[in-house]
Amino acid sequence: MKEVRLGIVGVGNMGAVHARQILSGAIPGLKLTALADLNPAKFESFPGVEHFTDSRQLIRSGTVDAVLIATPHYDHTTIGIDALQNGLHVLVEKPISVHKADAERLIAAHTGKKQIFAAMFNQRTDPFYIKLKNLIDSGELGTIRRINWIITNWFRTQTYYDSGGWRATWAGEGGGVLLNQCPHNIDLFQWLFGMPQRVRAFCQIGRFHDIEVEDNVSAYFEYDSGTTGLFITSTGEAPGTNRLEVAADRGKVVIENDQFEFTRNEVPTDVFCKTSKESFAAPPTWQVTIPVKGHGEQHNGILKNFTRAILEGEPLIAPAREGIHSVELANAMLMSSFTDKTIELPLSAVGYERLLKKKIAGSKFKKKAVQSTTATDFSKSFANL
Repeated sequence: MKEVRLGIVGVGNMGAVHARQILSGAIPGLKLTALADLNPAKFESFPGVEHFTDSRQLIRSGTVDAVLIATPHYDHTTIGIDALQNGLHVLVEKPISVHKADAERLIAAHTGKKQIFAAMFNQRTDPFYIKLKNLIDSGELGTIRRINWIITNWFRTQTYYDSGGWRATWAGEGGGVLLNQCPHNIDLFQWLFGMPQRVRAFCQIGRFHDIEVEDNVSAYFEYDSGTTGLFITSTGEAPGTNRLEVAADRGKVVIENDQFEFTRNEVPTDVFCKTSKESFAAPPTWQVTIPVKGHGEQHNGILKNFTRAILEGEPLIAPAREGIHSVELANAMLMSSFTDKTIELPLSAVGYERLLKKKIAGSKFKKKAVQSTTATDFSKSFANL
């Protein structure tokens, strides 16, 4: 195979962005050969590309070797399973599924050893987070004591939520900021620091918007090692903040405003604490600004990696099976808030699925979908990446 024939299922905001990038030639070895969407009007912007109004037709058309799934969240599971069972390579947008039980079903369908199955976790291409992961994995930071991530620059207007009938509903999206905006950050959290063992969260439902799902979250993570984490996010705060702070034995890292600051202890905290003869002393430090430029190739980086994985066997940056971790953490935060309890991980997939179905069945929310007359610049969605 010299090139990968790709079909995109879902030609909404994100699907259209991917389609334009591929057609521009930005992804070597990847050719857009088909599109699928329930709304035929979406195909008008892509003349010459074969199109279908049913994903099942595209998957069985023989015109594609791989599919990129960019539909509303619940369909990620059903369409992904169908594509995998029909022998196609699959790249799925975040989150890979709405809840852990569906993620398990999707992952279980990946039985072909030669099939590439990846997730669109484009933040893993960001050199800021790659550098932090290297510092952690190499032991340069020592034992991590505390993690604090405030990620509130996901501001969204009411117009955004009104732009689609599926948005911000339990039945259509399965959640709010945790399922739509923050899968990237939640994925990075577990990628960098691993999965916590306990989660206690407070999720405010429709605090800032007329929606039935969470738009403001404060969560506490606890690890058996003693490490603790705080995760705070919102779509109703402006100006927002994106500050990741990691306190470890060998110093503190702060990533904020395109700066990577490492305050390095000359003596590790645990050693200094046990050996110093002074009552109010602290370890002397070096202030290091680590040079990092740009934020990587993001979505195009994942598309290139996916293509090379198929053509050349390159290891995946974001294997889809790892996507279950961010789904589980998001589910655990919501379940903790719903039940007013600390949730022990691993999360009961059956228990959360049952709770979510109860939310859907009991919903009395009337969604007002308004067709905007203003052109949407979707690139503004990436401003905080």
